[in-house]
Amino acid sequence: VQLQASGGGLVQAGGSLRLSCAASKLTFTTYTMGWFRQAPGKEREFVASISWNAWSGGGTTYADSVKGRFTISRDNAKNTMSLQMNNLKPEDTAVYYCAGRNRWSSEYDSWGQGTLVTVSS
Repeated sequence: VQLQASGGGLVQAGGSLRLSCAASKLTFTTYTMGWFRQAPGKEREFVASISWNAWSGGGTTYADSVKGRFTISRDNAKNTMSLQMNNLKPEDTAVYYCAGRNRWSSEYDSWGQGTLVTVSS
């Protein structure tokens, strides 16, 4: 499994960014995908996830801190996942990682390299 995150950058507070995750060497439609982030000096935390069966009603999940501001989506035809981030805050500054777990697994076992998001006040 290979996951490659992209789209990070520097943005002012209140601005928007869209992160993308390209997946390869996996059956994408059987993977639940997620975004995690790690801020300097802090532990990695969950941001959002989208179920492997989102096409048939499977759900999305968000951390409370990003609900209403971030939207996760996936394109199974292109093996990609995205995170649209709006109304960004300085506390959103972190390295963002995309991750995947097989539909039968409870743990994320595939990780991308991370992309840095910096939100200036």
